[in-house]
Amino acid sequence: MLRFWTLAAATALLAACGQPQPGETSGEPAEDTSVETSAPAEQAEMQEASADAGAWPPVGETSAAITAEDLHFRIATLADDRFEGRAPAAEAGERSAQWIADELARVGVQPAGTEGWFQPVPLIEATLDEGNSRLDISVNGGPMGLSMGEDIVYWSQNPEEQVSIADTELVFVGYGVVAPEYGWNDYEGLDVEGKTVVILVNDPGYAQPDAGRFNGEAMTYYGRWTYKYEEAGRQGAAGAIIVHQTEPASYGWDTVVASWTGPQFTLDMPPSDLVPVQGWIHLDAARELFAETGQDFDALAEAAAEPGFQPVALEGATMSAELNTSLRRLTSNNVVGMVEGSQAPDEYVLLMAHWDHLGVRLNFASDDRIYNGAVDNATGTAAIMEMMEAFALGEQPRRSVLFVAVTAEEQGLLGSAWYAANPTVPLNQIVAGLNIDGELPVGRTEDVVVVGFGASEIEDILREEADAQGGRYLTADPNPEAGYFYRSDHVSLARVGVPMLYAGGGSVHRELGREHVETAALAYRMNRYHQPGDEYRADWDLSGQEEDAQLLYSVARRIADSDVWPNWYEGNEFRGLRDAMMEER
Repeated sequence: MLRFWTLAAATALLAACGQPQPGETSGEPAEDTSVETSAPAEQAEMQEASADAGAWPPVGETSAAITAEDLHFRIATLADDRFEGRAPAAEAGERSAQWIADELARVGVQPAGTEGWFQPVPLIEATLDEGNSRLDISVNGGPMGLSMGEDIVYWSQNPEEQVSIADTELVFVGYGVVAPEYGWNDYEGLDVEGKTVVILVNDPGYAQPDAGRFNGEAMTYYGRWTYKYEEAGRQGAAGAIIVHQTEPASYGWDTVVASWTGPQFTLDMPPSDLVPVQGWIHLDAARELFAETGQDFDALAEAAAEPGFQPVALEGATMSAELNTSLRRLTSNNVVGMVEGSQAPDEYVLLMAHWDHLGVRLNFASDDRIYNGAVDNATGTAAIMEMMEAFALGEQPRRSVLFVAVTAEEQGLLGSAWYAANPTVPLNQIVAGLNIDGELPVGRTEDVVVVGFGASEIEDILREEADAQGGRYLTADPNPEAGYFYRSDHVSLARVGVPMLYAGGGSVHRELGREHVETAALAYRMNRYHQPGDEYRADWDLSGQEEDAQLLYSVARRIADSDVWPNWYEGNEFRGLRDAMMEER
């Protein structure tokens, strides 16, 4: 899951460039301003030369130093078509995990999983039979005729081959949040047993950032789609439908379709409360639904951000669904390695990134069906591989350094959730962790963006190391309403108390300024994020990624060579968990 820079600025740029708004189409893709135009013949020649160089996958000739050249090699390999988009539990995807392990072994990292290099992660793959499934909403007995992929996307997380609901009443529950610490309960006094709830994306703080509610414009966990489905299940709902809105979601409808169609994964473990039918509805279809039931969607959405909002029954509207799903129980793997510490081998600095992407699936825009995930997240995986190589071939660190490349991030942070629940080392012996998840190839930047800025004392070390790297400075995530802190793997460890840092990339290019980065982020977000177009290009400028990997290595090295235990800052939501954990050491 990749973060993006300021959405308001990106939207303005979109309009200025005459690009289509999310949900619209254009005959030509937007120009990719994050890289220079490459010569197709030259790129094809390089690919042919790579294929002729030997057996696949290639064995690298990388250096102990963290270099752009090494990053190019590792990103290009991970994003190659022959790994078929690195889908978890798929043969080609697991071969990419094996290649990561082989590369680590080559440079001297030691295996540290539960089974050699690997920590098996049990998964259930659920694939909706779209031709033999249906979902529709009727108003006063007349079906709306919602089309899968155009108007609505739906599925079930229940590990059952057949799930059906019939004529469930629809209730608009605002943001669908129960948050005692914020004095908020959208379900108070409401019985939704057997009903379908319609929910807004994000949380009430987003709608009125100056009103002092929740975390203001910065999304809390209550704004995440995962939470909304979980809470609907706890409330006993039969269905939960989230209304897609591009700005509060921070991604377009195409991303929804790409992410929630095709095979879906859950952890193969006793299920918690799950709402049987889940889905997203396109904003246009939602407005039509509300209008047909005599309601004004925009007025109700505005009212839902006010304290004391009362849920509204969508009178006359019912939802029925018959979902037929094929289930397979599969195993994917987290890749786990270690460089042992010289003096405190039972204390660990954690380096984390997710190796998976979306694999091969339908793509209505072109014949390309491979979702390569070059930026998301071959870049992050390559970076922590570079950092581990530097630790393995450099001076032995005082503390051990733990490498965890997790699987199934794109399916809901499943690999990291499994690791947090089944750690290979005690959680109270992990000193601190660094996560890297997607970095655009925009070149060197003046600043370093910290997602979840102000969360942990690891930032104090990062600030000093960034300043030493030519006067770089820290910048808070400029798009906090997107909730990126809760959308990558570090949060799985944070939720059990381990101090984590999610940083990298910047918002101001050293020569070309802020607009260059914003335009590049927009082009990626609109045309390549979770799309087959997220492909590696040989002319990428990886100088910034080289600099960022060197910076994060220096942070990890400093912690690894010290005896400090950075904590969450006072007042942080995870501080109590860490304090309680450390009392047991």
